[in-house]
Amino acid sequence: MASLGARARAALVVAVLAALLVGCPGNRHAVGSPEGQTIPAGQSSQSIEWAGSSRTFHLYRPQGLTGAAPLVVMLHGGFGNGAQAEHSYHWDREADRGNFLVAYPDGQGRAWNAGSCCGNPAHSQIDDVGFITATVRVIGKQTAIDPARVYVTGMSNGAMMSLRLACDTDIFAAVAPVAGTMVTNCSRARPTSVLQIHGTADASVPYNGGPGKTLKSDGSPRVDGPPVPMVTAAWRAIDRCPAPSSTASGVVTTETAACPEGRTVQLISVADAGHQWPGGVRGPVLDRLGLPELSTALDATDTIWQFFAQHHR
Repeated sequence: MASLGARARAALVVAVLAALLVGCPGNRHAVGSPEGQTIPAGQSSQSIEWAGSSRTFHLYRPQGLTGAAPLVVMLHGGFGNGAQAEHSYHWDREADRGNFLVAYPDGQGRAWNAGSCCGNPAHSQIDDVGFITATVRVIGKQTAIDPARVYVTGMSNGAMMSLRLACDTDIFAAVAPVAGTMVTNCSRARPTSVLQIHGTADASVPYNGGPGKTLKSDGSPRVDGPPVPMVTAAWRAIDRCPAPSSTASGVVTTETAACPEGRTVQLISVADAGHQWPGGVRGPVLDRLGLPELSTALDATDTIWQFFAQHHR
């Protein structure tokens, strides 16, 4: 490896990661998309017909929002849902400050088909890539959104889904997975900015890769993905980035690569933090799954929005 040039090393990282991962999204069209409606301020819920099923999402619109606004898609983790994500990660409050829309789609069976994970959506090959991109289109038909400022983030299984969307679509200006890894083929991805946030003591999605701890005793599949730093390295290769610089502040270490065309690939590691959204709210899902207390060393939501705000497509 030491004898390879930088470009060859980058290509090798992508090739190795692509060989590890599998995935095949479907191509379908949204039906029943409501048009010409005005989205009211505050919280609202909607459903669309997609691939023969009624799929739902929640939307938050700040008061006084005018013009073409940014849109953040927030994907809940396994065993969660859109309402839980809206409560737990305080994106509505961030949207009030930053003047953007937030969508909270609901996964079928409280999970997402992120590739080789997770649960029934992956087993049944549910077209979640199509559903989420259709959700963005539906919102865009109802209110003005800035197509250069559409972003996606997610927690755990939702983080894996956000990475699959970055691999399989080109509508997101930046993606920010939290406590997730890549479990899909990303060999055809287009360059995009990526921010990963991950606790080094995560037992469910191990920072150093490999099988994670099963969250429930009902046979739920364990996550088995590459190391988080390898995922970041793969995106640096996709974005043709130089080697990253590193800074540390207490338990938080940040590796940042400034890439061509204003893109950035960044990894924020929180020492000794477990499977969590740092700075979030501990709710019944975390209690039921027996997950560790949340770190207060970082406000993941504010950190992600500041990253998103700096990156346009």
